[in-house]
Amino acid sequence: MDEARFHGEARFDRDGPLHGVVVLDVTTAWSGPMATCVLADLGADVVRVEMPGNRDGQIPPDIPGTGLSWFRETVNRNKRSVAADLRTDEGRDAFLYLVRRADVVVENFRPGTMDVWRVGYDDCRAVKDDIVFVSISGWGQYGPACDRPGYDPAAQAASGWMALNGEPDGGPVKAPTFLADDLAGLHAALGALAALRHRDACGEGQHVDVSLLDCLLFQADGLPTLAACGLPVRRGGNELEVVAPANVYACADGPVYVTVALDRHWRALAGAMGRPELARAPGFATNGERCANRQAVNAVVADWCAARTRAEVIARLEEAGITVAAVRTLHEAVVDPHVQARRMLVPTVLSNGTVAPLVAPPVKFSRTPTSIRRPAPVPGAHTDELLGAAAVSAAATDGDTRGD
Repeated sequence: MDEARFHGEARFDRDGPLHGVVVLDVTTAWSGPMATCVLADLGADVVRVEMPGNRDGQIPPDIPGTGLSWFRETVNRNKRSVAADLRTDEGRDAFLYLVRRADVVVENFRPGTMDVWRVGYDDCRAVKDDIVFVSISGWGQYGPACDRPGYDPAAQAASGWMALNGEPDGGPVKAPTFLADDLAGLHAALGALAALRHRDACGEGQHVDVSLLDCLLFQADGLPTLAACGLPVRRGGNELEVVAPANVYACADGPVYVTVALDRHWRALAGAMGRPELARAPGFATNGERCANRQAVNAVVADWCAARTRAEVIARLEEAGITVAAVRTLHEAVVDPHVQARRMLVPTVLSNGTVAPLVAPPVKFSRTPTSIRRPAPVPGAHTDELLGAAAVSAAATDGDTRGD
């Protein structure tokens, strides 16, 4: 199928499948902004409520040629911004004015912070009884550890994920991306959508509690069940414990990843490598035998790859129906023709008129296409537009909507 056919019945009078849903984003760092980024990309009208003159997210480096931080620009596109100090009566009143017109509130402060500011769940539902209020935190809204501060690497450590990551004979290694924040953001967005479905069916809002720790445990592929039953869960590096071969192999000009999940795939691989005698040989014929004989199996595949270029290995294995991929750098990945055909990096005009390639929404909709509709806003850029009708005094924003 080509792209034109996929979008043959697309309509462009809506921003996406969540067109018309209003979300208030009261978040910092990454997990909360990621949750609201997902909702904004899906078409929701997301309004960031930020401290006047907010510099949250202005983390180096700047995107070259823009003078703007990669951190803020990538995760806050498709949003609007209001400046309001929620610690003041004026800022609280401005926020609750916005709540009355919203469907969802997303916050990721330490549990209890929003209550201290008198803008927590009870305060919000007092003015909008069916509000969906999503709270993201390190450890959740209740439990012995709920009051502790928590960031992504701490959740990776506490969940057991970090201990499983890395080479078998090495030490624990954190993920190179904000894995716990990203997963919490995704689950928060899913939780918001589920709660909206319930609201639409029953007229009831609710408080949605998302913890980084819980999300990592849930996304640990069922391994916590094995651990709870006392079975060993081992660090495997690049290999998969349940199948062999599945590993990174060095070619003459760079590494590839090869995975053989079925015995018939092994037979195909043996033929592709010119080693048909290994297709049904003892120690090689079945997946169980190959897992028990992993070192010898790896040696055969490694020797064959080492004498060839990546292109040769990939062409031969793809022809044989084997799953294989070049181990690429991000620089190589973003210029890949397939990535470009999927339009996963979109040249976007930023708030100051410069242009940067931002990562596009990943889910494709045939009827309600999504896009990067607007760049990340200057903090407070939409204060007058969204709060003007509220007759909120200038003190509500300290008279400062300039942002950065």
